[in-house]
Amino acid sequence: MSLITKISKAYLMPRLRQIDRFCEQPAEVQSEQLDYLLRQGRNTIFGREHDMESISGIEAFQQRIPVVDYEHFHDYIMRTKGGEQNVFWPTPVKWFAKSSGTTDAKSKYIPVSQEGLKQAHLQGPRDVVALYLRSHPESRMLGGKTLTLGGSKRVEREGETAFSGDLSAILIENTPWYANLKRVPKPATALIPDFAEKVRRICEETVRKDVRAFAGVPSWNLVMMNKVLEYTGAKNLLEVWPNLELFMHGGMNFKPYREQYRTLIPTDRMNYMETYNASEGFFGIADDPALDDMLLMLDYGIFYEFLPMSSLGDTSKAVPLEDVRTGVNYAMIITTSNGLWRYMIGDTVEFTSTSPYRIRITGRTKHYINAFGEEIVIENAENAIEAACRATGAIVAEYSAAPVYMSGREKGAHEWVVEFKTAPSSTEDFARELDLALQKLNSDYEAKRFKDTTLMPPKVSVVKSGTFMAWMSSRGKIGGQNKVPRLFNDRTFVDGLLSTDKEI
Repeated sequence: MSLITKISKAYLMPRLRQIDRFCEQPAEVQSEQLDYLLRQGRNTIFGREHDMESISGIEAFQQRIPVVDYEHFHDYIMRTKGGEQNVFWPTPVKWFAKSSGTTDAKSKYIPVSQEGLKQAHLQGPRDVVALYLRSHPESRMLGGKTLTLGGSKRVEREGETAFSGDLSAILIENTPWYANLKRVPKPATALIPDFAEKVRRICEETVRKDVRAFAGVPSWNLVMMNKVLEYTGAKNLLEVWPNLELFMHGGMNFKPYREQYRTLIPTDRMNYMETYNASEGFFGIADDPALDDMLLMLDYGIFYEFLPMSSLGDTSKAVPLEDVRTGVNYAMIITTSNGLWRYMIGDTVEFTSTSPYRIRITGRTKHYINAFGEEIVIENAENAIEAACRATGAIVAEYSAAPVYMSGREKGAHEWVVEFKTAPSSTEDFARELDLALQKLNSDYEAKRFKDTTLMPPKVSVVKSGTFMAWMSSRGKIGGQNKVPRLFNDRTFVDGLLSTDKEI
């Protein structure tokens, strides 16, 4: 064991004891989080509007504070982004993580306070290392470098007091200097907005470094890794970095990429550790390599509630952590030190254990595609289809879309299965207009499509008239309450439609 690993383990031991405490006393720790948040919020504008001063306990909190989504909290966020302070959090909030996927805007602006940075966004990565070293005591990871690949939206000033950008860019701006001693690439390189240029510079800076771990989103890292192989002429990444042992990943389902990573890094000593890190907070870490789930992190300045998806329209059914059950699909509601109050994040989770509390991400509360970090939601799809029809004179009868996952060195894409009532004169023109509209509507999709870095242009597969009806009938889904799934994050429905098209 290297000296730096021994020192790090000694430093991290008190934190591991804190993690053990919330595993053993989850209700008590969550009650402490709520009390802290209420103390912070009571003298804000939002707190006074909801008489937060008089709230004591979970029941009163749920009765007094409404459950909101981004659209319902938007005005408070825009007031703070415009320079007004003490709106929903007592200390100045100047950072806003840009994230796409809203009905009325190209980008969401998620507030990130100094407390949220310290308690969740920066603490989470430290806990990943602590938990990894606990489960892998002979690890040599800290003897080398960690290659962290963030997004491509640089932090930009918005008005006199606000700064916005990818969460990863905000974290780079706020990471302590000493943490960067073990990371590559250089911060200036990590913040390059042009992804292709960023990857080129990463190749130049890192191929001669002793990289032992990666961190980031699977799809983006896959593109980068293939570029490293092209740059070096190596057959696999172990020829470039022989001491690789860990990939800390999050942001999307890793399963479709697992075999490709095994091909790129052909060794049994490579480990994969999932994290649940979002613009709104850091929520989970896969602490046990033998399990396919994540430990829910309970002391990050976050109070959790969970709404059964079967009661999605009735927020009074939301329950605190101590009342959840395994095997139930829940929409997650969070109250955080970033100033989000009973905020429905849009993710759905299922508990695999309640002692300790472990979760797996099951999807989103709305239809979506997020195979590469693009977060295409149904509103984006409907508006883009409408724009493509308007531009080409087409009329779409039915459609459904799904990812085309990366294979080898091929990049990903979306496949749109379309049944036209009136076909366009050119399917290629329709696909191009669809692509352009999606880029206008969704900033994350636009970033992935920039210079074909992660996503290639969409593929439009035209099926015969009656295909969707025949497919729905074959599934017993005929009737007014049965809807065609417009977007899906795997190819189950799209492949079924294409097979039906061949049969009729």
